[in-house]
Amino acid sequence: MKILMIAPQPFFTPRGTPFSVLYRLHALSKLGHKIDLLTYHLGEDILIQNVSIKRIPKIPFIKSISVGPSKIKLLLDVFIIFKSLKLLIKSRYDLIHSHEEAGFFSVWLSKIFNVKHLYDMHSSLPQQLNNFRFTKSRLLLNCFEKLEYQTLKNADAVITICSALYNHVEKQFPVKNQVLIENVVDPSWVLKKSNETIVDISNRYGLKDSFKILYTGTFETYQGIDLLIESAKRVTEHHKNVSFVLVGGNTIQVNRYKQKVYEIGLSRYFVFTGQVRPNTITLFVKLADILVSPRIKGDNTPLKIYSYLRSGKPVVATNHPTHTQVLDDTVALLTECRPEAFADGINKLINNTELRQKLSTNALILAETKYSFETYLSKTKAIYDTLDGNRCSRI
Repeated sequence: MKILMIAPQPFFTPRGTPFSVLYRLHALSKLGHKIDLLTYHLGEDILIQNVSIKRIPKIPFIKSISVGPSKIKLLLDVFIIFKSLKLLIKSRYDLIHSHEEAGFFSVWLSKIFNVKHLYDMHSSLPQQLNNFRFTKSRLLLNCFEKLEYQTLKNADAVITICSALYNHVEKQFPVKNQVLIENVVDPSWVLKKSNETIVDISNRYGLKDSFKILYTGTFETYQGIDLLIESAKRVTEHHKNVSFVLVGGNTIQVNRYKQKVYEIGLSRYFVFTGQVRPNTITLFVKLADILVSPRIKGDNTPLKIYSYLRSGKPVVATNHPTHTQVLDDTVALLTECRPEAFADGINKLINNTELRQKLSTNALILAETKYSFETYLSKTKAIYDTLDGNRCSRI
């Protein structure tokens, strides 16, 4: 099958949706499909068999894009639409595979060019507008809700990445051709191995002799970084030989949180690495003693949770639905979304070697039985099989 995949993202950059797009490309390549990936002018080219990356024209004054909705993305999406039209006129595709807001206009591209459309739903975009505090306008929110509804209604198939989104779609369209495909793929499976070692990382950040508590991911408000920092006060009252290692965040975010830990007198307990290459994150995970996910908002499960499960390291996470649709008390230590509770969870694991081992073992079993790459690949094949071979001739 020849696929036009439309991903309005800076591909590749090490964050949520670009990772998800990378995993889809990796799976589809293995299944023998040929993909033209249309994306922004920003990001790193990654060589994947059967994948050709098509970019919108370079826009000199746009050199980065923040996570979440933005006016800059709306501008770039206009270029995406025109480039999509050009590609569809030039080439004959069997399927349009759209991500995020590209689904809104892919519905019409699908009708115009008589090509089937698969919508890859990573989040509810109206909910994103709230989570990122992009707007309080009820008019704009209603507009996005209607666009999302029409996208789901008219798509020939839908991929959702977590139970909350699956249920969201099923509630509106009970007979929709839909599949839940969790983002279980590990970056180390699809990216080249880092030239660095664990020793290199440990020496660079002075982590050799401390008990290491690791967070990886973006530094957006909903991720709960403030909760994690507040919890560190209580942890360091009981344990002086700990290091909170925070991997990710842009320069502005990192500097803001560095200032915060300085003001509360915890600078010596924190290491902020900023953004690192994706294949280096695996080294940090191997080096860590405890992995944490303090997220406080959202429905979609953080991608890192699946890597955490197979890491062989114990996990402390908030008992928010974003986590509990995958995690339970047998595979992670779940706490209330309060700094005191999160700190108590971390302290409990530091003090209990047996519990750390039990949770790690159970998590690994869950990852191998329910969240394997083989399962990911078979689900991808199944949804594509429902769309293959029934393409009508183009009008």
